[in-house]
Amino acid sequence: MGEKGERSKVSRIQSHEELDVYKLAFEAAMRIFEVSKGFPREETYALTDQIRRSSRSVCSNIAEAWRKRRYQAAFVSKLNDAEAEAAETQTWLRFAIECGYLSKELGQELHQTYDYIIGKLVNMFSTRHHGYSAEMTLDLSPAPMLLRSLAPLHRMGVSDAHHHGQRGD
Repeated sequence: MGEKGERSKVSRIQSHEELDVYKLAFEAAMRIFEVSKGFPREETYALTDQIRRSSRSVCSNIAEAWRKRRYQAAFVSKLNDAEAEAAETQTWLRFAIECGYLSKELGQELHQTYDYIIGKLVNMFSTRHHGYSAEMTLDLSPAPMLLRSLAPLHRMGVSDAHHHGQRGD
């Protein structure tokens, strides 16, 4: 028997920052920021900027979707944008691995994290499309966080191969 007014395992979300998918996307973007610090200088305006931009854009589109949640078309559009940015981030991760700037193991872990993010986004607009309330709820049960398995934020996983091709002049 519970007391009157006792909270269940589900409560209303007050901010986009409470969404598990936002938290995961933010952690992944910060991880990418940290590891991309080790990318070669010649990639500054190409791979480095692009992977940082797309990973951060996942978060910003989730935030925008949250603010537009009362308008189904706008909500779904922003979630689709977030999904597209997550897929773009996966493409840049693949380039980082193939160019030798990121270890295969870390690249695959981040890629899987973005697969999970995409799945959660698809669930959000799928649920919304099927008439779910504009007032979303937060499940307080433990959520799987793939990034918990990643090492603390540092340059682990950045290959020394990124020096390949750089001139010593």
